[in-house]
Amino acid sequence: MRQDEFFDKCYENRHVLIFAAGVATALIGKKVLESKAVKDAATRGMASVMAVRKDAEECFQDMKENAEDIVVDAHKEDRKKIYAEPEE
Repeated sequence: MRQDEFFDKCYENRHVLIFAAGVATALIGKKVLESKAVKDAATRGMASVMAVRKDAEECFQDMKENAEDIVVDAHKEDRKKIYAEPEE
């Protein structure tokens, strides 16, 4: 069988080939996703995401506390100006 004839036969049965390729991809994908290496990589990735989230939450809490302190200090300054006794 010549190469041209082979490709013509494949083109005639392209739907069968596409189906077979889909099945093969699903089987290979299942094996890859079940592998220990993929599970370990996913676990490490999730752990790093959780660490970054924790750091971001801590940073946000610090920023919030600093902002609250600034607001309290600003209100104290405003009160001093309002209740200040006039100088004689």
